[in-house]
Amino acid sequence: MKLHLSTAAGVHMITGYGDGYVEVDAHRYESSLVILPDRLIADWTVPEFAALTSRHLGALAEHRPEIVLLGTGRRHRFPAPALLADLIMHDIGLEVMDSHAACRTYNILAAEGRRVAAAIILEA
Repeated sequence: MKLHLSTAAGVHMITGYGDGYVEVDAHRYESSLVILPDRLIADWTVPEFAALTSRHLGALAEHRPEIVLLGTGRRHRFPAPALLADLIMHDIGLEVMDSHAACRTYNILAAEGRRVAAAIILEA
């Protein structure tokens, strides 16, 4: 699906997505990634939902988002509560949804000027 949304210059936006890929600023990514308005982490080492650890989520706290949108792949799945400790400790909100929903929601929040992080798991 292609997305079109105008926003301030320099803000990363998701411009398309589909099974196994996400486009950010018209550049295609086929592995898990983290998108923030001012930063893109293209080497997020989560090849599948089952590989998600507290270390992966805890590293997101370093970027100080207000909220993390966790895209869990093709299906909506919840991580074990123990994995969320660092986000909770830093008062960072978490919304869990399938990866396509996380893409759509990220664009809305980023366009509103929110400090949002979309952690998108793209499974092979």
